[in-house]
Order: sequence, then structure tokens, then C-alpha cells
Amino acid sequence: MLENQVKKKPSSKNKIEEQKASQLDFSAYTILQKKSQGKQLSSQEIKWFINGLLSGEVADYQMTALLMAIHINGFNTDETSALTDAMLYSGKVLNFPEQRVIDKHSTGGVGDKTSFILAPIAAACGVKVPMISGRGLGHTGGTTDKIESIPGFKTSLSIDEFKKILEANNLVLMGQTQDIAPADKIIYGLRDVTATIDCIPLITASIMSKKLAEGASGIVMDIKTGQGAFLTTLGKARKLAKSLQDTALRFNKNIMTMITDMSEPLGMAVGNSLEIIESIETLKGNGPKDLTKVSLELAGGMIHIAGLAKTHKAGIKMAKNALKDGSALKKFVDLLKTQGGDASFVEDYSKFNLATQRTEVLSMKSGYIHSMDTKKIGLHCVKLGGGRLVKEDLVDPSVGFIFHKKIGDKVKAGEPILTIYHHETQSELANTLKEELAQQDIKIKPKVPLKKRPLIYETSVKWSHN
Repeated sequence: MLENQVKKKPSSKNKIEEQKASQLDFSAYTILQKKSQGKQLSSQEIKWFINGLLSGEVADYQMTALLMAIHINGFNTDETSALTDAMLYSGKVLNFPEQRVIDKHSTGGVGDKTSFILAPIAAACGVKVPMISGRGLGHTGGTTDKIESIPGFKTSLSIDEFKKILEANNLVLMGQTQDIAPADKIIYGLRDVTATIDCIPLITASIMSKKLAEGASGIVMDIKTGQGAFLTTLGKARKLAKSLQDTALRFNKNIMTMITDMSEPLGMAVGNSLEIIESIETLKGNGPKDLTKVSLELAGGMIHIAGLAKTHKAGIKMAKNALKDGSALKKFVDLLKTQGGDASFVEDYSKFNLATQRTEVLSMKSGYIHSMDTKKIGLHCVKLGGGRLVKEDLVDPSVGFIFHKKIGDKVKAGEPILTIYHHETQSELANTLKEELAQQDIKIKPKVPLKKRPLIYETSVKWSHN
């Protein structure tokens, strides 16, 4: 049986550090002055600042000033680790001693629905997958928003419910909670409106504080790169991979990082209901090649670092078998039933809330698709109501796009490239988007592209010594 517990306080070493920090005469002003001059902050100073943010002693505008100073002057690995630690212990921390408790995180993209495929695959192979997922913001979609396309699915769980479902089903999906890394929730909101989202130390601390708080023994990271990702260059993606690896190893966690392409939507569907349908089709073995491949490689990595396969390649083989024999699909159905979702949607897609109007985007000339402005495609979906630009926005699960072509595909003039799903009241908007997509966002040239970006750039597995 999986033993687990909730820890509210950090280790004795961290307690001593916090006691020392409380005895020192810190102030937000002196810490801000030090970082603005490019000097290294101590772990005590960082902990004091984060604790002050939660207690109200440090104001939001002071936290914003520190974020900008970090963005400009950087954080080294020790500072990044200290920030992660402070954010991690700002709330409850779960502890699952077993090696086979593994989570996955993606840095976000357009059409990225791999969690709904890889998690059931890994769970079917014996991995315990504790997912605490966020909502969409900006041009990227959110896992929690997508799964709520299925009526009744409960993402608001208590910590006790979360643990019980994981124990019984190997798989649980919960929305973000105030109990887990509450400091990150405040800081992320400030980063989002202060142009400090793309700061690698801040990304690292945000991701790792939440993932470490889930109690997983290992983490698989899908780091997206390309113009549809937050990290647009391969160099930045590699820097983030190294930062995540360093932080994971400092906390004695196994980690696999995989850098994948986001120069076009992943799969063919963009929009919450459409993406869940595509995920179910992929679990049935009928998914697009790119989505299937990325999902299998990530699931294989989870199986490997859980200790259930000796190599990543062997893990991928197990993942393929779980997809082929139907056990992954069954695990997804079990997830729905356990958390109150209507499992009949798996066999009857007509039950999904889909916008009734369809507008086709036709190719204006014959040739080959050379590029797609993926970020703009994501923002177009937001305009239709399929995402949010501010946290208060409501999301419409029924709208979105179905692509019929990928980069490198041949098209004829007048041939459909994609279909827009929208409401009758949005006909004028749909026509505007149709023009933008056909004339600006999708580039077609006479010759075959000389080189298409790889789907998966590189994969790295790092093992903790403990």
C-alpha cells in the first residue's frame, strides 16, 4: 500500500535557517537594493522575502520590484534553489516514498493535450501519477479547463481526496489549490502582468515548487520551443532544461527533460472540447502521428524513471502496449468515473458541447505549407472565447479549430487548411479570422520546405543519488 503523509513544515535544517532568518534584521528595501545592484541574495534573505509576502509584511509592489531585478540581473543556481525551497514550503507538502510516483509538466503550447494521453498510459503501466494542473492563460490552453469539457468532472479536491484517488486508481487530476505552494500563485499573477514570465530562474522555481509539493519521486518535463512557445529558441529551452535538472537533483528527485517543437499546433485540434475528443481518439489508437509520438515518448520516460523499465526505450515499448491493448483508455474512463465525469462521452462525441457553425479556411494558392504563426492561432482561439487573457475570463469549451494540414504538406488552391468552430453570433469574427489565417498566419510556398523542424529535439534523463 502506498504510504503518504502531508507535511506542513520543512526539514529541521530549513527550520534552523528560518529561525536564523527571523532573528536577522532584514527589510524589503535592503534586499531590493542588493539585488538591483546585481549581488547574490542569501537563502535567508530569500526565505524572509517570501514569508513576508505571505504575511503582508512585503507588499505586492515590492515583490514586483524583486521579480524585475531577478529578470534583469539573474539568479544563480543557489538562489534559484532557495527561491524554490521558500515557495515549496509556503504551503503543504505531500510525501510519497515510493519511486513510482511520477508527474509530468509541460511549459505550454497550442493544442498540447498530451497529459490526457500519457497519464493514463503511465498509470496503466503501474506508475502513480499525481497531477495538479492549471488553467489556460494567454495563447496556451489549460489542462483543468480542457477536462471540464466533460460535465461533472470534479477538479476541486481536498488533499485527502487527492491521496485516496491516487492510491485507488494510480491517477488523479486536481486543479491548483491554496494548500499547495500558495506563494507561487501570488508570484505567478504578478509575473503575468509585469513581463517577467520568460525568466528561467522564475520559471524553474514556479514549476518545481508545485511539482515537489506533490510529493513525486520523479518528474518528466516537456519543454516546448518555437514561436508558439514561451521559450522561442532552442538555446533558451536548453537553459531551462539545465536549470530544472539542477534543481530536481538538489531536491533528490529523478528527472527527464524532453525538448519538443511548438512551431505548429500539436495534433490537429485546438479548443477544449475538440482537444478532449482528439485525446480520446489517440487513446483508441487513432490519434495524429505527432501527438501520439510525443505522448508515448513522455509516458515511456515516466515508466523508466519510476523504475518500471530499465531504459527509456523499454518504457516506450510498455507505453505502446498499454495503448494497443486498451488498458490506457480504460484508465482514462476510470479517472472520469472516479472524479464524477460522464464516461459515456468517451463513446458518444455528440454529447460534447461543440459550436454549431463551421467556417473553412481555404488555401489561396497551390504549394506547400512552410510555416504557421502558432502563437497567433492560440490567440485567435482566445478571441472566439476558447481561452482567457485575464484570470476572470470565462472559457467557452465549444469553439476552436480543426486543422487538416501540417507544415510540409502539399495543398491545392481552394483546398481546406483548417475549419473554425464558432457560434452563429460570431460569423463576422470568424470571417475576419479566416482572412488573417489564410493571408498572414499560414505561409504557403511553391517548393517543399528544405528542412522541417524536428518534433523532438533531445531527451535527457538525470538520476538522483538517493
